[in-house]
Amino acid sequence: MKGINRWSRFAVALLAAGLVLSGCGVTNPVTGEQELGLVSETSEIDIGRKQYLPSRQAQGGDYKLDPALTRYVKSVGGKLAAVADRRLPYEFAVINDSTPNAWALPGGKIAVNRGLLTELNSEAELAAVLSHEIVHAAARHGAQGVERDTMISGALMVTSVLLGDRGYRDLAMTGAQIGAGAVNQKYGRDAEREADYYGIRYMVRAGYDPAAAVDLQQTFVRLNAERRSDWLTGLFASHPPSQERVDNNRKAVAQLQNPPRFRGEKAYQKRIARLKRVKPAYEAYDKGRKALKKGDYGTAAAMADKAIRIEPREALFYSLKGDAQIKRRNYSGALSTYDKTIRRDSGYFRHYLIRGMLREKLGDTSGARSDLERSMKLLPTKAAQDKLVRMRAR
Repeated sequence: MKGINRWSRFAVALLAAGLVLSGCGVTNPVTGEQELGLVSETSEIDIGRKQYLPSRQAQGGDYKLDPALTRYVKSVGGKLAAVADRRLPYEFAVINDSTPNAWALPGGKIAVNRGLLTELNSEAELAAVLSHEIVHAAARHGAQGVERDTMISGALMVTSVLLGDRGYRDLAMTGAQIGAGAVNQKYGRDAEREADYYGIRYMVRAGYDPAAAVDLQQTFVRLNAERRSDWLTGLFASHPPSQERVDNNRKAVAQLQNPPRFRGEKAYQKRIARLKRVKPAYEAYDKGRKALKKGDYGTAAAMADKAIRIEPREALFYSLKGDAQIKRRNYSGALSTYDKTIRRDSGYFRHYLIRGMLREKLGDTSGARSDLERSMKLLPTKAAQDKLVRMRAR
């Protein structure tokens, strides 16, 4: 019987190995190279479609105070997507976070942070950012990351089966994990080189000055040298800059014959003028968040009030004020503040999560359950799930 079990496990191991290695070869639509294709295009698109909203929620939620700016970013992205080597259901969003960052999910779902937009100088530089992310999606860089994880999981499964370990069932990657991994994925040098090289070509096809891609990388190298912590935890974490990338971009531009010269500095500055005007409010908010983490609740409250005076429509500023009130155990005041928060933004999971917990603490079980369930629909979290489970068990 032991021999039979051993051979049974061996057969299962061989089957698992076959499943991992049976992915058909595909031609990369951007580079033209042959590569392993464990993730089909349908699966890529499905991952992006399912994970786009929760990924945006997890990264800070959509920036909603300047719809014209969002439309502008989408229009620039649309021009570039129209000339990409691969037709995907591309979408573009602006995330309400000060960390300079941009990312792409498999299937063409792309986002750029508010904090990166204020660091750019022209529409052409924005095009350089978006074309780079479009290439990551078009060239299957995110899908390749999923495939690598799948192969590692498959190898672990083989080992687990051979060893008689039933824990291999826990190796399955959930959709949420795939989305989070894609957003925070650190691309290798080859992927970054491809995204830079072909991104420049997309810029030219769409009518943008490709030299803006050189300027953008030079800015990134300078900021990296200054060791700005927000950049180190944002764009640089997944898209590490280097002088090599600057030089490669410069060489790629030099090879082009009569490239376009459109930069769009005035148009871009006009589009982000309002965002720049209220930038001090977000700087105060970010300072307040840091103070709150350090236990300096007075500074956190003061920074929230300062931010609200500059931009009273921003829900995040009220959430900071409410969090400072919670730390001071002013729960009724915090509830009132979070009511104001949600009136200004009814589409961000954390606002409902915190108000739901406040309502539960103050005895409003029905209201708490409603808020926590709403939070779970926007972004499932362990905090909301655990609280709902405990409430239902009573």
